[in-house]
Amino acid sequence: MRRVRVSSHQTPVQKLGDSQMKLTPKFRLAAASALPSPTLTSDIDQSSWETPLIPGLPDDAALNCLLRLPVEAHDACRLVSRRWHHLLADKARFFTQRKAMGFRSPWLFTLAFHRCTGKIQWKVLDLDCLTWHTIPAMPCRDRACPRGFGCIAIPSDGTLLVCGGLVSDMDCPLHLVLKYDVYKNRWTVMTRMLSARSFFGGGVIDGRVYVAGGYSTDHFELNSAEVLDPAKGAWKPVASMGINMASSDSAIMSGRLYLTEGCAWPFFSSPRGQVYDPKIDRWEAMPVGMREGWTGLSVVIDDRLFVISEYERMKVKVYDAEMDSWASVNGPPMPERIMKPLSVSCLDSKIVVVGRGLQVAIGHIKKQSGSGSGCNRRTSSYLICWQDVDVPRAFSDLTPSSSQILHA
Repeated sequence: MRRVRVSSHQTPVQKLGDSQMKLTPKFRLAAASALPSPTLTSDIDQSSWETPLIPGLPDDAALNCLLRLPVEAHDACRLVSRRWHHLLADKARFFTQRKAMGFRSPWLFTLAFHRCTGKIQWKVLDLDCLTWHTIPAMPCRDRACPRGFGCIAIPSDGTLLVCGGLVSDMDCPLHLVLKYDVYKNRWTVMTRMLSARSFFGGGVIDGRVYVAGGYSTDHFELNSAEVLDPAKGAWKPVASMGINMASSDSAIMSGRLYLTEGCAWPFFSSPRGQVYDPKIDRWEAMPVGMREGWTGLSVVIDDRLFVISEYERMKVKVYDAEMDSWASVNGPPMPERIMKPLSVSCLDSKIVVVGRGLQVAIGHIKKQSGSGSGCNRRTSSYLICWQDVDVPRAFSDLTPSSSQILHA
């Protein structure tokens, strides 16, 4: 097992950028203050803006180099010159320039809460450099239940949606929809959902955001579903599930939305599951083997469903659609210090697991030929190897609620 140490002493938690957002109690955004223009500010030496970014290089080549700098190096590098400071001091400008140049790096966004105070906060891990960062605070209600939110990443837009939720002391579900834009490094308030809901499932299919089920007032389970077109910013209803159901996990496979209500040990009743096909706007029951074996949080890799099983020592298993059965993934167990509750996400062929204290383990999935075939369906043809990542000690009192991966 490869170990990567990210010490809180050697690598402090950095800010992705100071927020220029001011919020009223109704969560309205004030206009961001404009940055001083070098041509209008009298005390700026004009010659300092005319010097090359890097002496001896054309500016386009120099910009190509600077946009590759890791974020943790920005504080030191922006002292080099005014032009470096202008580019690196504003993370929104930096990431927008990276987008224009076609640069993309993976970032793990984890919604966490303090186990004593319940304070909600986002922590961001640079998956290339394995360094931690912060983003502006999310404008949410006080005493909101962190697990009630539905967090959905839209990788193509570089945005993260936080939908619904629950005010814990009032048992009141929320319509609220918040959007974080990684390129602007700020939160905005979106058009609210048609139905207030918490503990629901959802995902992105062809750029559209689907949500379904969940709890309404007085823990009444919903059967409704709706879809958001991010370009138009409007929610529309889709076909009802036909049954009232809250969701413990959901996944997108082959252009369809899979929702499971999960189950609690011991299994007093068989869990329910539904599958939605947006092409025909219709729901159908999930296959029996799939819903009964879906005993944890899932990711989809190569259009295959992998689950971290919460009731089987957190082993990893993969679903076989042809046999409607599950098979164990070969390899060493997950690092013991990764403890529940968990949040799970994926990057290419990697499973990224965040446990209590924001401890992180990255499981590298590989497919092996010639194994798990024939009559032996208990083991799969996949192998997993775990990479253990340390975190700052300051995170020890934090508990993950959800994690999503964006590129910027």
